[in-house]
Amino acid sequence: MHSLPSAGRTLLPDHTGTARLAMTSEADSGRHGARSGMLRRWTREEDSAVLIDVAPTAERAGPYGSTALHAAVSEMGGPQTAAYRAGSPAKPKIDFVLVWEEDLKQVRQQDSATQDKTHTHRTWRETFLNNLRAAGLHVDQCDIQDEDSAVHYMLLSAAWAALCYYAEDLRLKLPLQELPNQASNWSAGLLEKLRLPNILQEEVPDLPPEYYSCQFKVSKLPRFLGSDNQNTFFTNTKRHQILFEILAKTPYGHEKKSLFGIDQLLAEGVFQAAFPLHDGPFVLPPEGPQPQALNQRQILRQHWARWSKWNKYQPLDHVRRYFGEKVALYFAWLGFYTGWLLPAAVVGTLVFLVGCFMMFSDTPMQELCSSDDSFQMCPLCSDCPFWQLSSACALVKAGRLFDHGGTVFFSLFMALWAVLLLEYWKRKSATLAYRWDCSDYEDIEERPRPQFAAAAPKTALNPITGEDEPYFPEKSRARRMLAGSVVVLMMVAVVVMCLVSIILYRAIMSILVSRSNNTLLAAWASRIASLTGSVVNLIFILILSKVYVSLAHILTRWEMHRTQTKFEDAFTLKVFIFQFVNFYSSPIYIAFFKGRFVGYPGNYHTLFGVRNEECAAGGCLIELAQELLVIMVGKQLINNAQEIFLPKLQGWWQRFRLRSKKRKAEVSGVSDQAPWEADYTLLPCEGLFEEYLEMVLQFGFITIFVAACPLAPLFALLNNWVEIRLDARKFVCERRRPVAERAQDIGIWFHILTGITHLAVISNAFLLAFTSDFLPRAYYQWSGPGDLRGFLNFTLAHAPPAFAAAHNRTCRYQAFRDNNGHYSRTYWNLLAIRLAFIIVFEHVVFSIGRLLDLLVPDIPESVEIKVKREYYLAKQALAENEVLFGTPGAKDGSPVSETHLSPQV
Repeated sequence: MHSLPSAGRTLLPDHTGTARLAMTSEADSGRHGARSGMLRRWTREEDSAVLIDVAPTAERAGPYGSTALHAAVSEMGGPQTAAYRAGSPAKPKIDFVLVWEEDLKQVRQQDSATQDKTHTHRTWRETFLNNLRAAGLHVDQCDIQDEDSAVHYMLLSAAWAALCYYAEDLRLKLPLQELPNQASNWSAGLLEKLRLPNILQEEVPDLPPEYYSCQFKVSKLPRFLGSDNQNTFFTNTKRHQILFEILAKTPYGHEKKSLFGIDQLLAEGVFQAAFPLHDGPFVLPPEGPQPQALNQRQILRQHWARWSKWNKYQPLDHVRRYFGEKVALYFAWLGFYTGWLLPAAVVGTLVFLVGCFMMFSDTPMQELCSSDDSFQMCPLCSDCPFWQLSSACALVKAGRLFDHGGTVFFSLFMALWAVLLLEYWKRKSATLAYRWDCSDYEDIEERPRPQFAAAAPKTALNPITGEDEPYFPEKSRARRMLAGSVVVLMMVAVVVMCLVSIILYRAIMSILVSRSNNTLLAAWASRIASLTGSVVNLIFILILSKVYVSLAHILTRWEMHRTQTKFEDAFTLKVFIFQFVNFYSSPIYIAFFKGRFVGYPGNYHTLFGVRNEECAAGGCLIELAQELLVIMVGKQLINNAQEIFLPKLQGWWQRFRLRSKKRKAEVSGVSDQAPWEADYTLLPCEGLFEEYLEMVLQFGFITIFVAACPLAPLFALLNNWVEIRLDARKFVCERRRPVAERAQDIGIWFHILTGITHLAVISNAFLLAFTSDFLPRAYYQWSGPGDLRGFLNFTLAHAPPAFAAAHNRTCRYQAFRDNNGHYSRTYWNLLAIRLAFIIVFEHVVFSIGRLLDLLVPDIPESVEIKVKREYYLAKQALAENEVLFGTPGAKDGSPVSETHLSPQV
């Protein structure tokens, strides 16, 4: 944390046009008299206090739905009163920074309409800042100004009384007793038992301690660790949470018109930025990394956000201390998922190598490549020439890389892998939630969103907490959600229309290339059309994604969800439904629909007058693998390029805009850049939604369609090794510090991953049954020669006599039909075998998955034992506390309630 300057600094132009330095301070100026005359009596159950109010309307709904912001000051004597008395050090810590920019040159040239808008923004800003001061915040201003523009930094810090009041109001948990750190890794334990060196382990300095903790109570202040030091009692992240709560609920106009909160002011352009400060620079000191002298940000940079640390454990406890539980849980999930990708990538690579070996020894493929002119194939369009099947030898070889017996084993392996991954993540998540003291956060502790609290039309009693809270009628929310669902369906329809256009593009492109005089080019017509179609599809996907995410955010805000968790879950579900259709519609079409409705020579089916696509020689599985690689790997490359280069460009532009002010400040003698100025040049933190979405879509690609591409887990593993350090560097070095948020788990993303896992089992069963050649080969081996000789001829049908007579030549096409174009007995036998295979595959996988679910408990036994043991110790401690603090230390003579105590391991 940084201290406020004794006075703000303002660069003002003098008459000669050069910048001069003027010192201003408005924290204690006389124009802030809004606080005077606003004190009134306020009585609580346990203690009496003084309430600082900002408006007469504060008498109504209390801290949830009202415009009141409170700062309680204890009146009773004793040691706790001294600790709780309002006051601040000479240079209080900076908890938050608000920034607004002003173009002085443009202000002088404004028309009347623009001047009115500028005046409105100025009024809102002054009202907002005055209300913050009335709420007990210290506001200092630092301006950097020249003759053309100015940047105004509002430096906010909370008084001790405000911190104490809001810590209790927000039900923050604070430490009671320090415990030894018990963080562990299963791989570290395994290597220790085997007495093998652990190259993943690294000693990270300043390991965060662990505590017993409970909800903060003002009347029990002396029982909390560090309560005798006002400057360090509340950690930086706790102070940020308190300040953000105040900022989110402070009005700047009439609340019923939604004129409240910093989010709305940022959206209106009244302020350009609002952020807590980083703990200092991330660059190491010139004398080198001295562990005892490094700040928390430098520790994370040195031991986490570096490419050289790709093979080390992530310091999750340090991440949690600096960024909060929500960010730490994301990186815990990403690291856990990446570690589990390692065995999947190894097995997938081995399966691919088996395909490489079989490519040279496969009997049907050898027959095809040596057939010369034995198999003359029917034209691919009405004006296309006849062609020889032997010209597609290279395509068939490529298809054999992914379509062989090992694919069945790998599909079964990946289905069970996904089930085990989620089961063990539940255990890991439960352990982290317990260690980080947020196991019951969503059920009991989470408060209404500030935006919901201020905009809700009424209040109602919360049956869990027994307090009046803002309430929005469920029927009204249901109607809004139904309207939002209609919009989602409309956007899904847009995606389907784009898919149809891609299908038509591929069909037309295939026809145009087939008419080429080049025999090789004509044979590759279908593959060329498919490849270019995949690229076009990727472009459509990226464009539609940007549009829909903005629309989903507007719809979710309109639905008025009570808590931040429910808000994010509703938003996530909307976006994922759309993105699922957006990303997976084309692979689903290729896997399950392409080539199924082609017809036969003389009776081809059409779509809008264009003949339906059919699978190229070698089958649709190789085309599906190509589609997956283009979309998945292409998206990963584009995302990584954006995350590497886009922040650099945006940061360069931000520094370029502020360069003239900085240069003039240096001319005026202010050469050192203040911490708030340095942090303002960083990019705003955009949350974790895009990061989660990228990983969940990747998980879908490597599970739903893994039968088509065994190399998908390998590409995912390589990407994630880069992604972890890229995201770490982004949070530590390139982005402004986010407000630390609590979280119990990864939210609705886990349920989406579970749904994807179930869908993957069904998808792979259908892929193996209908898209792969595995079952036709097995059927031919069972009913004919065991060495697959003649299998190629077995899969080709003869054109009907009418078609052969019309063209005065016969030809073959890939299908199980008789000479009249009707399905043969072999087709129906294979259909029965395929359906039976799907049923058996699904039942086997789901049964094993259910068995694993029963065998692997959601919460590790060691954690359950620790919970019981520590609650027992907590009861003993409470009994002692009743004796120790039951008289002068506690206002009402009562100990901390057992229901409020939540030990943190």
